[in-house]
This record gives sequence, C-alpha cells and structure tokens, in this order.
Amino acid sequence: MSGAPRVQSMNVAEADTKPILGSGSKKVTHKAVSKSPRKFERSSPVLIGSDEKLSYASPSETVSSSSSSSSFQKHTLNAVSILRRHEQTLSSNLSLNASFSSDASMDSFHSRASTGRLIRSYTVGNRSKSYPSKPRSVVSEGALDSPPNGSETKKRCAWVTPNSDPCYIVFHDEEWGVPVHDDKRLFELLVLSGALAEHSWPTILNNRQAFREVFADFDPNAIVKINEKKLIDPGSTGSTLLSELKLRAVIENARQILKVIEEYGSFDKYIWSFVKNKAIVSKFRYQRQVPAKTPKAEVISKDLVRRGFRGVGPTVVYSFMQAAGITNDHLTSCFRFHHCIFGQEKCV
Repeated sequence: MSGAPRVQSMNVAEADTKPILGSGSKKVTHKAVSKSPRKFERSSPVLIGSDEKLSYASPSETVSSSSSSSSFQKHTLNAVSILRRHEQTLSSNLSLNASFSSDASMDSFHSRASTGRLIRSYTVGNRSKSYPSKPRSVVSEGALDSPPNGSETKKRCAWVTPNSDPCYIVFHDEEWGVPVHDDKRLFELLVLSGALAEHSWPTILNNRQAFREVFADFDPNAIVKINEKKLIDPGSTGSTLLSELKLRAVIENARQILKVIEEYGSFDKYIWSFVKNKAIVSKFRYQRQVPAKTPKAEVISKDLVRRGFRGVGPTVVYSFMQAAGITNDHLTSCFRFHHCIFGQEKCV
C-alpha cells in the first residue's frame, strides 16, 4: 500500500483537489469551487432620481456616480447634523426654562413669605399665573378710602360711601364741620337740619337752591315778610320742600332770630357762647361712637325752645352743631379732621 496522502498547500488561484476514496478503491477527485480574487464591495443604496420616484443604484452605477453621490452625501450629513444640533439646543433651552421658572417661583414664594403675605402661584411651563387675594372692601369701620381723584387718595368719614351723591361728598369735603359765623348761613343750616326729620341730606342738598329761593336766601328780615298763606299753599314750591308744620316753623324761627340779634348783637354770638367760642373736637375713631345728641345739644335746645323756637329738639340741634362746625365730629382718620381744626378761626 502506498503511504498517507500528501497534503498540499492550497492557493486561491489554483484548483483545490482532495483525494476521496470511492467504491472499488478508485480514487475520485473533486474539484472545489475556485474563489475569485476580486472582492465586491457592499455599497449602501444611493437614492437616484426625483423625490417622487426612488430607486436603488447598482454597484456599477455607484462606481460611476461616486463623485456626484459623495457631494450629495456630504450635504445630507451636514443637514442631519444641523438638525440634531438644533434639537439638542431646543431640549437644553426647555430644561433651562423649566429650571429657571421653578427657581423663580421658589424665590417669589420665599420673598412673599418674608413679607408676611403668602400668595401661591401655579406655573405651567415658563408661564406663571398668580392668584392674589380678593381686594378688601373700601368701607371700614373707621374711615372710607375714597375713589382716587387724580393721584391723591383721601380717607373720609364712614358715612360717605363710594355710592354717595356727589353733592353729599362735596358737602362733607367743603362745609360739614367747618366753623360758621355768618348769621344767614347759620340760619340756613338750622333750617336744613330741621328738614332732616322729613328728608335725607342728599335730598336736601340737591334742593338747596330751591330752599334759598323760597326762603329769600335765609335772610330773617325778608322771611318774616313772606305771606304765610302763599308759602303753605299746596301748589307752591315751598309745599314740595317741607310740610306745613315745618314751613310755619321757619317763619316763626326767623322772628325769634331777630330778637336774639337785638339782644346779643348777632345770632353768631349767641350760639357760639354755649361753647365759649371754641369748637368741640370729639376725636372719634369709629362711626359707632358718634352720638345722635349730646348734653350740650340738650342745653342749647332747651334755651331755644324757651325763646320760642320751633322744631329744635336735641337731635336737630346736634345735627346743626355738626354742620356749622360748633362740634368737629369728623373721624380722626378722615382727612377733614385736621382741616376743620385749623379752620376754627376762619369766618365762613
């Protein structure tokens, strides 16, 4: 027998032969498939044509169009990289905005907590919406914050509200509580205070001009000459202002004022002698402290009744004292409180 078969080195260029024992001890040679030395590169598919029709390029086409495809691929890679960078920038900005809004909301919370006012804010993204507490009512027990007049905000007495008649507000700001020393003005305020038994201050003030026309500008010498029958006639202007009882009282009080003027020289000297020519400053802080009448008003009322005056009870007299500035009943928080004190020496 022959020895073991010799193993030959295999070359890719040569055919491979291997001895195979077949039946009958015949040697059968099998030729192996020769491998081609040429290697085909796997190329990625390249888009050719318009956007509407896409096809894949063959390896040969890839070789022929390598120059054009390389520039296209570069532009594609540049566009993709730019898009990725833009996405990264957007994501980083969103995260920064979220963190900043969170920090801002926390800073705002801490700053409000330091001032004693806690207002919770709800943040959505980078937008924050705060829900402040409800505005307080402008009407307080002590005084009233009036609507801003220009840049100035005034505090008035509590009986003046934002819905008050404008003439009522003007009366409070310019007349009520200001010391009066003119006889005609004093008589006018005494008559208007007596009319409070039938009307309110806004109604009386709105008809103030009619009062002055009917009662001859409150000149006692002219009033005593008025025909009483014409004054109380149902169709007269006077009857629309006051009742018959009040109209007769005005004429009678005019007669009594003339007598007081003969005795004291003026009605001003008589009425201010009860407070020694110095206004009473009440210094009330709250409206509930302001009384409807005082012992001083009762004293004046009794003396007026003794002299023949009509419709001058303690409540009417005290309203007259407040309006004429004989007593300063502006609340201490009202801006008119100090004005009326400084205006005591002023003759109105």
